[in-house]
Amino acid sequence: QVQLVESGGGLVRAGGSLRLSCAASGRTFRAYTIAWFRQAPGNEREFVTAISMNDGTTYSAASLSGRFGISRDNAKNTVYLQMNSLKPEDTAVYYCAARLGVLRISLRDEYEYWGQGTQVTVSL
Repeated sequence: QVQLVESGGGLVRAGGSLRLSCAASGRTFRAYTIAWFRQAPGNEREFVTAISMNDGTTYSAASLSGRFGISRDNAKNTVYLQMNSLKPEDTAVYYCAARLGVLRISLRDEYEYWGQGTQVTVSL
């Protein structure tokens, strides 16, 4: 059974950094794309960034202005989200998700597997 488990969330001051982890298990993920989405209260779940576990190609939402970076460790089946220069508006529950392929990569309905989410709160 596929499992995605996020960790690393917490409370951080504006301007600070956090690194989230997504540990995947239950199958070989070499052919998968793993993404991060986030959902703030009252908002839709939105795409943040994604990475191909096959070749490491990354895809990111333009609105992030390069503040967030995604990386992978295939040996550990783990994907990381490095978040820098955090702002209060980055406060949200952050979810990782997995799917095959990269078409329509930012659409949440394309993702087959989801983690339970980890809360990130950025204070002033």
